Parts: sequence; structure tokens; C-alpha cells
Amino acid sequence: MTRANLDKQPHEVASMFDDVAANYDLTNDVLSLGQDRRWRKEVAKAVDARPAQKILDLAAGTATSSQPFARAGAYVVPCDFSIGMLQVGKKRHPWMPFTAGDGMKLPFRDDVFDAVTISFGLRNIQDTEAALRELYRVTKPGGRVVISEFSHPTWAPFRTVYEEYLMRALPPVARAVSSNPDAYVYLAESIQSWPDQPTLAGMLQKAGWSNVAWRNLTGGIVALHRGFKAA
Repeated sequence: MTRANLDKQPHEVASMFDDVAANYDLTNDVLSLGQDRRWRKEVAKAVDARPAQKILDLAAGTATSSQPFARAGAYVVPCDFSIGMLQVGKKRHPWMPFTAGDGMKLPFRDDVFDAVTISFGLRNIQDTEAALRELYRVTKPGGRVVISEFSHPTWAPFRTVYEEYLMRALPPVARAVSSNPDAYVYLAESIQSWPDQPTLAGMLQKAGWSNVAWRNLTGGIVALHRGFKAA
């Protein structure tokens, strides 16, 4: 079993997700106490996919996150660097155009997608700023980005309880439901080391995105960042 370190070597992170692919969606549902389904709904609203639009769902894993866009009539490309995740996803959704790709060097031309989105995956890419620039590059002028990522609760007492859950409760729960519980120790550590909401907004602006804004979900456990590429 593989556990990535916080230097996030791409081959280590990909291998770690290969290990957990089979039970990944179930494990997330259990560990988030079912909140992940609500978060996905909020992402779908923010992306606002329309018929015939092209949507890139980066770090899509098994493409659970891609389904709302497909149901809206958009052409959605689930992209991930974990071959194991893509294989599980292809068995479940054989009609979808699964694509292997690294977020730091996306295998797409410039100005292709009406919207790009990444849910709980930006944190796992080694160079966040490079990934934000790549997402900008492949987005059409006038297009949008939506990022859903674990963040930092805004109410201090709740933040303390949450961090205790991450480091003490999450690993034993993961041992009960995951094929690679060490991967969820990495998950907890990577969440704690992730930038806060204003810092990520600044990184988006630095990458070229305009009208950047965010809103907190579940008290700031998750933050939804949005931005636009100038027309």
C-alpha cells in the first residue's frame, strides 16, 4: 500500500489513489458523514453546466462528480492522473471520455472548455499555482473555474473540534472502511497544511482569474472558489 508525503510526488499520489479506487466513493461518504453529497450539489450549481457546453472535471476520480454536468446535457471530460480511479470509473460509466492527465500539464489545447472544475483534488497536485495556470490556459475566454476544496473553519471553537476529528477520529474510521487507511492520514495532514480561503483566492488571481470569490460550506470545512477568464 502506498501513502504519499506532503511533498506530493505525482507518482506517489497517483499510486495512493490507485490503492483506494474501489471503495473511494463509499469511504468519502462515511468520513464526511454524508456531507460530500451536499458539497457536490453546490459544485453543480456553481458550475451551472448547460447543454452542449464543454466541461473539464479535473481530479474526477471515478467521475461521480461529473454526473451532474452530464445530466445537464454538457459534454464533460473526467480527467485524473490515477489510472486505477479511471479504470473503476470506466466500468461504471463506459460512455464517458475518461482522460489520463496531470494537472500541472493538461493534455488539452488552449481555450477549449466553457468551464473547468476540480473537487478535492487541487490539494493533491504538487504545484498548485501551475495547476491554476493550466486550468486558465484550457478555459475559453469568458469561461469559469469552480474549485471545491477542504479549507479552514472560520469559527475558532469549531476549528479546534474539526482538527481533533481529522487527526484522531479519521484514521480509525478509515481503517474500518478503506483498503488503504494510511492514505487518509495523508488526507488529514494535507488538509491541515492547505492555504486558507483568502490565500487560495490570491493564488487564483495571480494565475490570471478575475472576479474571484468564495463561499464557505459546512462552516468552512469546505470552501467553494470561483473565478472567470476575461473575454
